[in-house]
Amino acid sequence: MTAIWKTAAGREAVLARYRALLQAWPGEAEQLRVPTAQGETFVIASGPKNAPAVLLLHGSASNAASWMGDAALLTQRFRVYAVDMIGEPGLSAEARPPLATHVYADWLGEVMAGLGVSRAALAGISLGGWLALEYATRRPETVSAVVLLCPGGVGRHRNILVWALPLLLLGKWGRQRIMRRMAGGAPRPTRLSPGMKAYGEFMDLTFANFRPRTEVLPPFADAELARLDMPLLAILGAKDVMIDSAGTRERLTRNVGRAEVVWLPEAGHLLIDQGRVVDGFLRRALTP
Repeated sequence: MTAIWKTAAGREAVLARYRALLQAWPGEAEQLRVPTAQGETFVIASGPKNAPAVLLLHGSASNAASWMGDAALLTQRFRVYAVDMIGEPGLSAEARPPLATHVYADWLGEVMAGLGVSRAALAGISLGGWLALEYATRRPETVSAVVLLCPGGVGRHRNILVWALPLLLLGKWGRQRIMRRMAGGAPRPTRLSPGMKAYGEFMDLTFANFRPRTEVLPPFADAELARLDMPLLAILGAKDVMIDSAGTRERLTRNVGRAEVVWLPEAGHLLIDQGRVVDGFLRRALTP
């Protein structure tokens, strides 16, 4: 057991459920393990091997399963690599070095090299969006396009602990209330598909047993964002309780010459059903 888990038994329960979820990954997929200086990194590879490469980066307290709903569409035209970030509740190493270093960009570079990928599009959610920007601002020549869903490090971060900590004391009901608020207060669907229900139950199990990062994501300076000369798409929810989405929109459009922004007035930090938007952008950006 390491510090990222509350108990050893909780760790085993979450990872066992994760492995079971991965059995339903759409289409043919390879489960790869890439050695890095931070430890082994778990990657799910799917899609045509000669197609343009797209790396999928999940958010905090999550793993590659967060991309399962989009994988069937994205793998039709792209070689997709869904990466379990180190220090998160997946099958990669549990190392969690400080974010305010070059370590994460170096780690992702090692992962790409281990996969035999010299240039790729990066798509990231929240913390994964921060990682995509961290890598792309340091090594823009190796990035063909960037997709950001509610990314960290651009707009001002909000302190959610003030209202989230009391809810965490209320068990499953409190955790569900937090997720509702993270989704912008959208009403819960009356009917959930078996896949959505299974993933929701998995996320509740994860939050009950995992210790999320509390470290503030290092912000990007205007000069760093200006290095991004590749096509960039940002999908932002106006009701994001974690990040100032309006600030993110303003800074990206001001500093990134090829930035496109999709603004969702009724959405929060948790964005769903954006696969077609992401796929359409990547087709335009990566197809000759």
